Formats: sequence, C-alpha cells, structure tokens
Amino acid sequence: MRQIALLVSAAALSLVLAGCNAGASARGGVEQVGAGLGDAVTAPLDDLNLRRQEIPTVLLQAESNPYDLRNLNHCRTIAAEIARLDEALGPDTDAPPSQDGSYLSERAADAAASATLGAVRDAVTDFIPARSWVRRLTGADAHSKHVQSAIQAGLRRRAFLKGVGMQRNCAPPAAPAGFVPRRG
Repeated sequence: MRQIALLVSAAALSLVLAGCNAGASARGGVEQVGAGLGDAVTAPLDDLNLRRQEIPTVLLQAESNPYDLRNLNHCRTIAAEIARLDEALGPDTDAPPSQDGSYLSERAADAAASATLGAVRDAVTDFIPARSWVRRLTGADAHSKHVQSAIQAGLRRRAFLKGVGMQRNCAPPAAPAGFVPRRG
C-alpha cells in the first residue's frame, strides 16, 4: 500500500511540474521514468540471479591489483587509466561541479523520476517471499557484494593513481583537481 502511495505522489509531482513553467523539465522526468521503467519492473530478475550487473573490466583489474604501476610511466598514461576509471565509476569527488545550467525544476523532475522508479522497484520486489533468502540461495547476494568490492577497488585505484600523478608532478586529470605542477 505504501508503494502505491509513493507512486501516486511521484506521479502527482510530475503532473504539477508539467502544469507550471517547467514543461520541458517534466517531459524530461517522464522520459527518465520511461527509460528506467523496464529495469525497475524486471528488478526481481536480479534477485533471482537471472540478470546480472556487468562489472567493467577496469574494475576487475583494480580488484585484482589496485596498486599496479605497469605501463604507467608517463602522465598521459596515468591520465588515460584515470579516465577509464572515471568512465566506470563516474566523476571523482575532486571534480568540479557540473555547470550545466540546470534549473530547480529539472532537478525536481529528476528527483520525482527517481522516486517513481524506486517505488516501482520496491513494489515489484516486495512480491518475492523471503527475498533475502532467495538472494542468498540464487547467488544474487554474492554477486552484489562482488560488484561493490570491485567499485571500492576502483575508487582506491583512482585515488592511488592521482597520488602517483601528483608525486610525478603531473597536471590534472593525472593528479587531483586543483593540483598545480611545479615548474622546473
């Protein structure tokens, strides 16, 4: 019942946004819901381990050896490796905030879309009896833990490489944002 109330609330917020000057933002939110609805509805496939989240190769490599420096002798190769990690992990915490000029209505539409998809995902997965046991028995829980381990290894590797880049006097992105290489 709670999921239905959340779903109705999120849909109402989307309609309110559509009624005000934020028509384009609301359309963007509706498109976001449409794009993510398939994943939300098929979430039980993850619990049954019939669908698995792919782990990017760069994260598997980081998991096996996060401090590997082979073939990372130059600033440009360090920057290239950090770019691969950024692609898999998203921007680092030292990256400057995006100056995309988004409006409050666009952020509200994104929040409404996320809430709607979360409510759909929760409603669909609540129908699985003993969900935590099902996840353990099917191996979905172990895979989820492996995904999280690979992400953590990727985060460690990116931080390590930025430290190496800074030590080698590399400019960002081969070093933390804001680092100014010494001249000399």
